[in-house]
Amino acid sequence: MSKLNRLFDILDGYTSTDTNTCMVAGKRNGEWQLVTSERFMTLTNNLSKALLSKGLKKGDKVALMSGNRPEWNIVDFACNQLGIAIVPLYPTLSAQDLSFILHNAEVKLLFASNTELAQKVEQAVQEQQLSIELYTFDDVPNKPGYQELIDLGAQQDIDLQPYRDAVQGNDLLTLIYTSGTTGKPKGVLLTHKNIISNVEACQHLVPKDTTTALSFLPLCHIFERMVVYIYLSKGIQIYYAENLDNIVADINDVKPQIFTTVPRVLEKVYDKIIEKGKALTGIKKALFFWAVELGHRYQEPLKNGFFYNLKLAIARKLIFSKWRDALGGNIKLIVSGGAALQERLGRIFWAADIKVLEGYGLTETSPVIAVNSHVDTDVKFGTVGRVLKNLDVKIADDGEILVKGPSISPGYYKNEEATREAIDEEGYLHTGDIGEITPDGFLKITDRKKEMFKTAGGKYVAPQALENKLMESTLIAQVMIIGENQRFPAALIVPAFEELEKWCKHKGIPFVSKEEIVKDSQIIEKYQREIDRLNMGFGQWEKVKKFELLSKEWTIDNGELTPKLSLKRKVILKNTETIINRLYEH
Repeated sequence: MSKLNRLFDILDGYTSTDTNTCMVAGKRNGEWQLVTSERFMTLTNNLSKALLSKGLKKGDKVALMSGNRPEWNIVDFACNQLGIAIVPLYPTLSAQDLSFILHNAEVKLLFASNTELAQKVEQAVQEQQLSIELYTFDDVPNKPGYQELIDLGAQQDIDLQPYRDAVQGNDLLTLIYTSGTTGKPKGVLLTHKNIISNVEACQHLVPKDTTTALSFLPLCHIFERMVVYIYLSKGIQIYYAENLDNIVADINDVKPQIFTTVPRVLEKVYDKIIEKGKALTGIKKALFFWAVELGHRYQEPLKNGFFYNLKLAIARKLIFSKWRDALGGNIKLIVSGGAALQERLGRIFWAADIKVLEGYGLTETSPVIAVNSHVDTDVKFGTVGRVLKNLDVKIADDGEILVKGPSISPGYYKNEEATREAIDEEGYLHTGDIGEITPDGFLKITDRKKEMFKTAGGKYVAPQALENKLMESTLIAQVMIIGENQRFPAALIVPAFEELEKWCKHKGIPFVSKEEIVKDSQIIEKYQREIDRLNMGFGQWEKVKKFELLSKEWTIDNGELTPKLSLKRKVILKNTETIINRLYEH
């Protein structure tokens, strides 16, 4: 990859390759809409010209509220080659957060994908009495469309080169608001140089012969967006899934060699595979679970002995080949981020010859800090991989991970106090995560600094480790460990109701409603057995002593989850205050 200075330099390299092949594709009404690199550049340049004719200039902000589709990339590059910063907006943002961001970022123009999001934006604009032009990707009655801007730009005789030349590496590329688990959103400043440095440092992650990728994680999150920039820098074709409901069909249609995901999706894939295995009978069932048990014992590639590898070769041929077929048959690797991956899942997917690379990073770090590799000598289960070569990571006295390097954000927009809190005088970003570096150089995350709590007995508890363990149960969909200043840790559990209903049917227990089933004594006993099993291996002070089953799942819309599905602990604690008091009464 040639040296990049600004993000849009990626396109110059791309257009020098075959202009007639698919560059990006989106699925609309069941049909793939392919965009060639030549068409992509034409649309991008026409949109840039339209934005200039509308009076937008370097330093302005344009917001994007849309799911993944080629138009997202076109708007992104049309803006960044003019020095206009993109403000990505999660479609699931609350009305309050949306209003705050649009006002705080001083957004001049906004693209929304459909009628529903356009109405949501209009309401926020009216409430704040903002002057923002709104355009839609889909045809929405009485709303100007994105295509109108493309047509307008095609009529303009504007030389874009002087505008491109004016953009520098340290100019703002994007302003990303992180909701965090508390307080108002903070706008993270990321420059062209920040993100390019991360794109370049992660080039080794993708094998050279990779040609096709599927994308379904939201582009408004920096993880998926940066990975898409890697794809583009390598000339890899990108197919955007229509929605998560059809993801399996899209995977089998596109047959990608790579995609990114969050652990929850992998957990669901694994649970569905195990469910199919349970439905088998006789020798087929015995072989299936022999392979699964073998997979869970998989070690790092070079540590598995001759006889283990012999058995694994049989398991791959008879059983695991079907797992690969279920993921399109061509899958080389899956990159997992956003949350901790269960170690057993990493082991079994590698055993199945599906390499899952767990990584770690923050929006503030553009985002990757460390990541495992597909190379046999460069992976360690239970860790987030080696730190990228262009970053300096150290562990503070209290265990917090500190990081310094070219991908670190300059700070928070209009928030000097938050910037001073996050970045020290030496230029190290304080991640808020607790971790350690193993003797062989891998980074291991043990917990969130702010989420660790001390029990009444003075013992520290790392809730994330407990939560990850409990999530191994197929009967648990969501869990939060509590117990700050209390005598012992306890758990708030949202059951995986689909699985629970199947278990009830098998046991002849009537499943009347979610509200009734969580109170059933037989169900409570079943969950107690699950917790007793999963508690093993933890210190006495860490073990979950009590739990409560909840009938309603935590959602983004209810304000209990962040857009990347992290728990908003303070909100959940407030919403379940009565239940928690009851847990600790006796």
